[in-house]
Amino acid sequence: MKIFLFLIIIFTSLNLFSQKVCLTESSRLAAEKENKSRKNTFYVYWGWNRGFYTNSDIHFQGRNYDFTLTDVIAKDRQSKFDFKTYFSPTKLTIPQYNFRLGYFLNDKYSISIGADHMKYVMQNYNVVKINGYIENSNTAYDGVYENEDIELKDDFLKFEHTDGLNYENIELRRHHEFFTKKNFNISLFEGAGIGVLVPRTNTTLLAYKRYDEFHLAGYGVGIVGGFNFEFFKYFFLQTECKLGFIHMPDIRTTEFKTDKASQHFFFSQFNGLFGARFKFGGKKVKN
Repeated sequence: MKIFLFLIIIFTSLNLFSQKVCLTESSRLAAEKENKSRKNTFYVYWGWNRGFYTNSDIHFQGRNYDFTLTDVIAKDRQSKFDFKTYFSPTKLTIPQYNFRLGYFLNDKYSISIGADHMKYVMQNYNVVKINGYIENSNTAYDGVYENEDIELKDDFLKFEHTDGLNYENIELRRHHEFFTKKNFNISLFEGAGIGVLVPRTNTTLLAYKRYDEFHLAGYGVGIVGGFNFEFFKYFFLQTECKLGFIHMPDIRTTEFKTDKASQHFFFSQFNGLFGARFKFGGKKVKN
């Protein structure tokens, strides 16, 4: 009888111990899974872009003029690379840059807000078509125009969104794991977004004084896709391609509020970025 009771005690102890081990291992695996999950994590990144724009018609309106320029060519403006310009805290916003803060709703989807600081420079000394009129401008450009050629000389017009073509936007992205190894992960993503344009437009028009102030000018929509290369669960490099449409019906051009320009065009943007992913709170894996 004593031996029987002893065996029961041993069996019960072993059973409880094995259950405890299983529960501990299960908790550990659950914690590891939670730590590997992107759900409820944040990410932030900074980087730079190269932009391209389709030709656009630009309509200028004011007290003494109302005309449209057709098929205006524009390019971006890259800052010359040097470490101080691209990495100094006081000069970070001089180059064309991208900044974004995001949050993973679950392992697949994230929502984010960001600023795409592009630059748009109308190319002077090209010949375009002009329709409309200019009067009492104290320049040689007074007249009525009907589909006539005009050269975009400096004394007629300088038009740049160079500080900059600021696209403030919100995006929803879907993420897919592509390749996973210890301390290294490659994923791809695609998404779409919408936002507003707040350009600081540098304009010199006819005999008016140069004007250069921030102004809410319109809206934009876009799609984005790219690759994310994550290291040690926290740090990443990222490449993106973004395509979109911008419509700005209210661009300030002079010191007078009645003077404005309007335009719309498509853009493409290629971005190189670096950032980090992090989490507030949550369970930690115990070794």
